[in-house]
Amino acid sequence: MHIKRDIDAFLAKRMFGGKALVIYGPRQAGKTTAIETYLAENSLVGDTVTFNGDEAADREMLAEASAEKLKLLMGSKRILFIDEAHKVPGIGLVMKRAWDKLKDVQVVASGSSSVELADRIEEPMTGRKFEYTLMPLSFAELAAAASPADEMRQIEHRLVYGSYPDVVAHPGDEVERLRAIGKGYLYKDILSFGEIKRPEVLDKLLRALALQIGQEAVYSELAETAGTDAKTVARYIEVLEKAYIVRKVPSYAKNLRNELKKSKKIYFTDCGIRNYILGDWRTLEMRGSAEAGHMWESYLVSERFKWRLLHEPETCDFFWRTAQQQEVDLVEEASGGLRAFEFKWNPRKGRSAFPKTFLSAYPSASQCVITPSNLMDFLY
Repeated sequence: MHIKRDIDAFLAKRMFGGKALVIYGPRQAGKTTAIETYLAENSLVGDTVTFNGDEAADREMLAEASAEKLKLLMGSKRILFIDEAHKVPGIGLVMKRAWDKLKDVQVVASGSSSVELADRIEEPMTGRKFEYTLMPLSFAELAAAASPADEMRQIEHRLVYGSYPDVVAHPGDEVERLRAIGKGYLYKDILSFGEIKRPEVLDKLLRALALQIGQEAVYSELAETAGTDAKTVARYIEVLEKAYIVRKVPSYAKNLRNELKKSKKIYFTDCGIRNYILGDWRTLEMRGSAEAGHMWESYLVSERFKWRLLHEPETCDFFWRTAQQQEVDLVEEASGGLRAFEFKWNPRKGRSAFPKTFLSAYPSASQCVITPSNLMDFLY
């Protein structure tokens, strides 16, 4: 089954539009495949010179390359595609030289470390680039490839195995595919970051984060579990966020004294990676209602993030909680105001009403409870 990615529309709109294109996103999310597929479908492969920052020979050719060298490397080709660009020494200046001197060449760069690539190209490429973030397959992409009804039937499966393209493309082999992603992605790439000095601490931290999805992250408690200090926990979580393995969602606080102001939740960007870390492939029915609810929340927070990247990139997300443990699962601050969401895997269990304290403090906020029955309204 061919799954058309949302990035196609971005490439079609921006290609040869006078600026470099920079594609961010985690490893194995499909960045290279999506770009190469677009080039092939638009008969542009023959016009493309590709470099891969993972390859030493490619890094050497491009490292600090002058405009003259770039002209020689490109020949008569019109597209310069640099995969894993953040690993190329001096990549920002290389891209700037290509943009300045090779006027007819379209530069396309991708990287699996958002901050590392952004830091290296931000100053040289200011005003010279369009950016796009490609995550693992979204609900909307999967629903469009099959049908919304078919994807709705796969929701429990996604909560266990996630939505990485290689996992989705090989039904029946999900566990081994996730193991391959995890071993190469979590324990090879992440450990290559200079900030990660102690692999055993990373293991314990990842497991602790996986066990507490949907709950507040207290760095001192995580540090005790991981056998380190809170500063190291903060630094390691920052690295995990740079690599798109986790996302921090802060608390929302504007009006009330008893609102939690500095708290945060940490979600995995893919449910399959979370379950790989725990080695837990049980169905939701086998896990019990509490964990099933947390997994549902984690899935929806991650999927809504993908939705916002495409439709509302300026909208910010939060959770809301008071010292008395009143809570709203997701609060979005958009140009049109506040939107509040509660997530219920089983709407017949637990509370479904929004806290009166929240409604009183934010009377203009819209409210919606998201269950499997109205998922499409939220994500499609």
